Amino acid sequence: MDKAQQDALKKAAGIEAAKLIKPGMIAGLGTGSTVRFFVDELGRRVQEEGLTFTGVTTSVRTKEQAEGYGITIVDVDDVDHIDVTVDGADEVDKDFNGIKGGGAALLWEKIVATNSSKIVWIVDESKVVDTIGAFPLPVEVIPFGAGHVVKLFESKGYKPVLRLDADGQAVRTDEKNYVVDLHLERIEHPEELAQDLITTVGVVEHGLFLNMVNTVIVGDPNGPRILTNSNK
Repeated sequence: MDKAQQDALKKAAGIEAAKLIKPGMIAGLGTGSTVRFFVDELGRRVQEEGLTFTGVTTSVRTKEQAEGYGITIVDVDDVDHIDVTVDGADEVDKDFNGIKGGGAALLWEKIVATNSSKIVWIVDESKVVDTIGAFPLPVEVIPFGAGHVVKLFESKGYKPVLRLDADGQAVRTDEKNYVVDLHLERIEHPEELAQDLITTVGVVEHGLFLNMVNTVIVGDPNGPRILTNSNK
């Protein structure tokens, strides 16, 4: 599938997800290439249909995109709840376990998600897998002592790689932390791994989002498919 076809599927999923945002809602706006189409459609609805809602964003770049459309954006601490959050995912399996953080926004994404009544992911069909792990698992770590965390991960066989930008500098999250990507290939026991990672000193958050999502909207050539998590 070429990029144009993939973008068309992402756009269709984004437009479908935008229908979920109703007047007066507090909506979490995620981060990533698929979510960009979702925010574009919300911007169209705001400008053409007079839709009014309040947004909470998971990254600085989504905030800038949304505000460019005149969407009201507030800080997550200025609201007592979020009705629905729409975000992307790098992988999602049949048990609704996902990997997020390819765009280095996993910490803010997880904070917004955990404060949301409903979570919706929008993905193209390439992101739906049998077992997560082929996509490298992002782990956000503080810079101080990051080298020791990487060595610890190496000793556990996690195959860690410090994420670098095009200039060879360590990628910084919106919280100015580093991202270490774990090249695991397959994650057979995600709950155990999640517990091991979050209890590692120096780790701020990891990109395992386990049984958190309510609905996944999959961009499909035959039209968006809706996957519903019956355990939520």
